[in-house]
Amino acid sequence: MLLELDRVQAFYGRSQALFDVTFQMAKGEVVALMGRNGMGKTTTIRTICNLLPAQGGTIRFAGQDVRRLPPYRVARLGIGLVPEGRRCFPNLTRMLSQWMPRAERMRGQALMWAATRWGGAVTPPLALFGIELFGWRWSFVAFAMLGVVWVVLFRLRFYEHPNDHPRANEAERALLAQSASEVHDEPGSGWLNILLQPRVLLLVVQYFCWSYVWYFFITWMPTFLHEGFGQSPLETAALATLPLLAGGLGTLVSGWIPVAVPRRAIAIGAFSAVVVMLLVLPHAGGALAATVVMAAISFTGDLTVPVSWNSCADIGRRYTATVAATMNMFGNFSGFIAPVVTGIILERSGNDWTPVIYLMAAIAALGAIVWLFLDVEQPGERPKPGEGAASAAAG
Repeated sequence: MLLELDRVQAFYGRSQALFDVTFQMAKGEVVALMGRNGMGKTTTIRTICNLLPAQGGTIRFAGQDVRRLPPYRVARLGIGLVPEGRRCFPNLTRMLSQWMPRAERMRGQALMWAATRWGGAVTPPLALFGIELFGWRWSFVAFAMLGVVWVVLFRLRFYEHPNDHPRANEAERALLAQSASEVHDEPGSGWLNILLQPRVLLLVVQYFCWSYVWYFFITWMPTFLHEGFGQSPLETAALATLPLLAGGLGTLVSGWIPVAVPRRAIAIGAFSAVVVMLLVLPHAGGALAATVVMAAISFTGDLTVPVSWNSCADIGRRYTATVAATMNMFGNFSGFIAPVVTGIILERSGNDWTPVIYLMAAIAALGAIVWLFLDVEQPGERPKPGEGAASAAAG
């Protein structure tokens, strides 16, 4: 056997994440780990790579015990971790900046992020349906074919610049000309000067703050419902989709808030409301009540997501993708830090969830404070209501 796991156990603090995981993989064989969020799929891979040391069991690769090897030595053996990510969003943000009038970019971001949230919510039940109907192998093939279809359509239908589209008329090109010029304007002497701006630092910090809270929903929430309220795995799987559904609705609402409302006001109000609801969450009377509160938190916090991504274009302009990638990186940092910190707190508090939730409230409060000093709309730059429509009519 090329890879062998025998009764592997792993912990985040005192909270056990892996329970006697055992499987084998021969050379040339493909093994898939399947399960809902929080079941330990990524934790298993991280344990194999020794990024999270196993606390029990054995892990052998090509007959060699890798548990005592540092991660870089494990990597040299040919074992790697390729995590999922959201690396497409920085370039999509730049694309929206070129293809949509400034007053309508927020709606474009809102639609895109609503699709990501709802896609995350419906994928687990769709995967389960496919497994029951076709088996897990053909379910993978079906999802892969969806990706192939999307790639083909994208290749056939997408144009980098509006001027290249054969069906774009002169009025539409004129309407988008200002947006394109903003993307290519260079407010500084280079990308490094852009990233060193205080506004960029504040932008990425506030995004880290919301991401820290949001990652709770896709990592520890099932455990929270199980340990805190005695919910079964099936019940937690059903309840865990609600925050994602609510978050998608929140992004849509954010996109349709009138452009005359300052984005800073939207963000401060959203973060402040998240703080209040997080302080209420430990006092929820049951699993359903707690889930409703978490769904409301997700809805409210996701009001800031289109605001954040749209701000990347306003600050970065020519370097929109660079600013967006930096912000995305800090959001992913929170995805690494938040689950680990949660495990440590649970270990030291005897599995008390209250300090975990209060820490999230404190971090959300920091996000609100950051927005007090962050203004992505320079004087005279805020789009006027109907700006895009008026320009189109004039064309």
